[in-house]
Amino acid sequence: MEVELTAPNGRKWTQPLGLFINNEFFASSSGQKIVSINPTTEEEICSVFAATADDVDTAVAAARKAFKDPSWKNLSGTERGALLWKLADLIEQHKETLATIETLDNGKPYSAALNEDLADVINVFRYYAGYADKNFGQVIDAGPDKFAYTVKQPVGVCGQIIPWNYPLDMAAWKLGPALCCGNTVVLKLAEQTPLSMLYAAKLIKEAGFPPGVVNVINGHGREAGAALVQHQDVDKIAFTGSTATGKEVMKMAAATMKNVTLETGGKSPLIVFEDADLDLAAKWAHIGIMSNQGQICTATSRLLVHEKIYDHFLARFKTKVQEISVLGDPFEESTFQGPQVTKAQYERVLSYIQSGQEEGATIALGGQPAPQKGKGFFVAPTVFTNVKPHMKIFREEIFGPCVAVVAFSTEEEAVQLANDTTYGLGSAVFTKDLVRAHRVAREIEAGMVWINSSNDSDFRIPFGGVKQSGIGRELGEAALASYCHIKSIHVNMAA
Repeated sequence: MEVELTAPNGRKWTQPLGLFINNEFFASSSGQKIVSINPTTEEEICSVFAATADDVDTAVAAARKAFKDPSWKNLSGTERGALLWKLADLIEQHKETLATIETLDNGKPYSAALNEDLADVINVFRYYAGYADKNFGQVIDAGPDKFAYTVKQPVGVCGQIIPWNYPLDMAAWKLGPALCCGNTVVLKLAEQTPLSMLYAAKLIKEAGFPPGVVNVINGHGREAGAALVQHQDVDKIAFTGSTATGKEVMKMAAATMKNVTLETGGKSPLIVFEDADLDLAAKWAHIGIMSNQGQICTATSRLLVHEKIYDHFLARFKTKVQEISVLGDPFEESTFQGPQVTKAQYERVLSYIQSGQEEGATIALGGQPAPQKGKGFFVAPTVFTNVKPHMKIFREEIFGPCVAVVAFSTEEEAVQLANDTTYGLGSAVFTKDLVRAHRVAREIEAGMVWINSSNDSDFRIPFGGVKQSGIGRELGEAALASYCHIKSIHVNMAA
């Protein structure tokens, strides 16, 4: 059920390989496994057991039993908060190992995994630890003959499906509010990146969560994911991933009318007006698209630039990309960009680059594979110009280090271009005119707008989209609404 591993940075650890159910690791019922590949070297790391539909049944049954068991059901919010805080402390103690596993399995730079992702994971758990005994109901004045009040109760067994781009972070975003509210969970990992959260499962047990409260399974989406979504005894599904898969999740969940929250794709615009600080805009435009190898759902992958400053901005932006986007071994301190997560994702990104060329766009920078020492799923950061709104690179989510730069002439045209998409997740506006900034922010059809920055999300602030970018919100107080029922209680005082 485990194997000893050593990473290129010299860190050693014991890696669990099984399905984590009832606080123990098990082999899958069929013995089937998933191979985890290091995207930097294209070599096998190890193989983990992959859940079948029968294994999903076992995990759900464990979660249902735990949900009803006094060891969890009768805990006060304060006691649940203490468990979450203990988990955050343990993650902090193991953060170097967790960041190492994330880098090895995912390909993201170690510095980003440690200083950004793990910091956020810890903050998220501590934030919801604090909320666990502050998720109040209300007393409602209905006149002297009635005493009316509400209580917030947990939804029940929650199936949570996380993506491969931020394995630990996305797990924390879902586990934090779910456990805060008293639910139990079956967490289905992305088959491409299962290792870090399996290690974290050991810390869940060590923190003192009762058996069955959190169950962590590996498996293919078409088998384990589908079984979880359709399961009769799962009360809620929370999914982060592609829009196409999100639609399938909705269809499958409809049969049992599950509570569903979705955080799906994006094609986020970043608008640079003629009065913007161009150095600031170039800095954040680079962060907004090139961070995490461009594998971010909110990536500001469409740069809409006023025609008067288009050439000046483009020059600054290209310089920023060339200076900062250093490709290389993700364990090296100098590396900003590691490999794409899998060969399939690498080939997908390259296919979009080819499509952009075929449709007439100009590659102003990059546009080719960039293997390191002849290995790895590396793609050079790519900047497209002469882009038209009908092109695939303008309309479809690439999920890689590729950005389309388009000129506009008026505020109205900028807003029209920004909203010319089926997505509505993130967006950004750069201008020194704060009146215009707030005006445009209200007009953009997106769940989030950054003014004079991009993608600097915060665990205290709601995260989510509109249109085909999802349903519901994660993070902040808003996330709690997805994991609670509000029960109204009426008392006839005249009885």
